[in-house]
Amino acid sequence: QSNTKTKERVSRPRKYKVVMFNDDFTPMEFVIEILEQIFNRSSAEATRIMLTIHNQGSGIAGVYSKEIATTKCDKSIQVSREYGFPLMLEIEPEE
Repeated sequence: QSNTKTKERVSRPRKYKVVMFNDDFTPMEFVIEILEQIFNRSSAEATRIMLTIHNQGSGIAGVYSKEIATTKCDKSIQVSREYGFPLMLEIEPEE
């Protein structure tokens, strides 16, 4: 009688980063607003992320399941366009 337990490996669902890109037209305040409203970031977090985007060219707004990342990405772009801003975001699989 074998006492060996078979461990089932459950692969965790892949997570996706929502990456926000810097541009010369979208106001910093608007980026902060998007981060607070859509990504539920605190004012301090939103400001820190916005400064990273501004200084490094891009930054991670958040990490989510694929569906949530896609929804937040699309919503951010939609709201940006409604206000006439070219803010760009995309999702990337987390390494």
